[in-house]
Amino acid sequence: MRIRRRRSAPAVALVVAALLSAGAGPALATTASTGTGGGLLDTLAGDVLGGVVDAAWGDDTTREGAQATRPDGTWDATRDRGSMWSLTRSIGAQRAWARGVTGKGVTVALIDTGVVDVPGLDGEGKVVDGPDLSFESQGAGTRYLDGFGHGTHLAGIIAGRDAGFDPRKPQGTVFAGVAPDAGLLNMKVATGDGGADVSQVIAAIDWVVEHRDDQGMNVRVINLSYGTASTQPWQVDPLARAVENAWDHDILVVTAAGNDGLAAPSLLMPAVDPHVLAVGGSDHRGSDTKLDDKVAAFTNGGSAARRPDLLAPGKSVVSLRDPGSYVDTAHPEGRLVGDDTGRWFRGSGTSQSAAVVSGEAALLFSARPRLTADQAKAVLMQTATPLVTGGPVQGRGVADVGAAVTTVKAGLVLPTLRQSLPDSTGLGTLEASRGGEHVVDPETGTALTGEVDAIGSPWRPAAWVAAQAAGATWRGGAWNGRTWTGTTWDQRQLQGVSWTGSSWSGVPWADHAWPTDQFQARSWRGDSWKARSWRGDSWKARSWRGQP
Repeated sequence: MRIRRRRSAPAVALVVAALLSAGAGPALATTASTGTGGGLLDTLAGDVLGGVVDAAWGDDTTREGAQATRPDGTWDATRDRGSMWSLTRSIGAQRAWARGVTGKGVTVALIDTGVVDVPGLDGEGKVVDGPDLSFESQGAGTRYLDGFGHGTHLAGIIAGRDAGFDPRKPQGTVFAGVAPDAGLLNMKVATGDGGADVSQVIAAIDWVVEHRDDQGMNVRVINLSYGTASTQPWQVDPLARAVENAWDHDILVVTAAGNDGLAAPSLLMPAVDPHVLAVGGSDHRGSDTKLDDKVAAFTNGGSAARRPDLLAPGKSVVSLRDPGSYVDTAHPEGRLVGDDTGRWFRGSGTSQSAAVVSGEAALLFSARPRLTADQAKAVLMQTATPLVTGGPVQGRGVADVGAAVTTVKAGLVLPTLRQSLPDSTGLGTLEASRGGEHVVDPETGTALTGEVDAIGSPWRPAAWVAAQAAGATWRGGAWNGRTWTGTTWDQRQLQGVSWTGSSWSGVPWADHAWPTDQFQARSWRGDSWKARSWRGDSWKARSWRGQP
């Protein structure tokens, strides 16, 4: 097995930018084509993962991109409204940094497509690899790593940090995410083409809750930049139950509203669950003034019953590039004009917006460690700035973490504040939660349907709910009765194991051809997400795509 050790990378210009020229985050499971190549992937860039990835990649033709070059033609972050330098200034993060609040002591769990060690994420202790619950966990060269590019892009937004970062003197030449001193827990659930099942995400949430203090971590935030078009009410949906359980353990769950557009009648699951913090996108429109900012057109508008709670920047966000990943190769237009380092990639969507708010939440918990999830949600909403035009779709407006940190530092938070909402029973079905999207076993062409989890175990919701109440959904490396992962840590990396038994299609896992190609020399080699991929095409039905 290839052990990935997270140490400072040599001084080489690793090209790091990968995913988000499109939008929110992974989508969950998806009906997939098992063919190789281009046709399907070329149309996906926005909702593969059956709800796990949302993306509107490749929009470097935006106004700010054209205006953000120096006389010599190189990119200038200080002139680009989508740069992290500009973004962190606009949301008040730089004001928080100046007060010594940088996210230190807080870990954000990123349940997504994996994370790679690109500059900005390669610092000692920056990333802890939890269990890889994706189908690529069985390939030594793909375990933990991000072949899609989405997770790496979001990780940079949340907590990226260059070695030269100085909170007292933020500058455009040094990259820093919203909470540059926060840690990241990499919870990979999706493959390099975005394929994942809702059961993998539920298992990941359960693992985070029950292992939130492992390896010196302090997980206070979960970022879920994805959603499903669940066909059952949140009051019974198992994914809603999973996020509520995290919330009950004072882990703030930040979710992407979805990228179906303002006319979409519902937020996606789990954003539709009112317990969590649902985030829509704001569009700066390429200008320096906030007076003309608006709700991003790709944001799910929802209904009077449930709107986004607030907004955060989600248009043309510049973060770390994942060289050779799917998004990087399928959307080269997302690479920045004038970027002589090859590090950056531009993306739009509520995935990016959710990542911004996850970083903001890390700053709040860093400023006031005893803050509860309910209190953090309330402060972020109460200190948000309403748009001049936006209506109810904007929720409370655009989050202002500078004002939020000032509020918690001053102790201006009600100590007894608590949401009064009914709980999800979790007794609904996995199939309804999938919302019509299914992963497909490439060995047989059989879709994963019905009440069976991603590695073939029968789903028994009542037993799962009882185990959750006891804090024992995971027993060692086993979840839902089968072993998914190892239990031994090495260099802040949880070791994997070989799956045993049969898949949902009846084929023994040992007989599957697992990808072995490694992320080397800044590119993915071979066809690890083509012929052998566990592909889902949920990005089509309700794509998380945000338009440039």
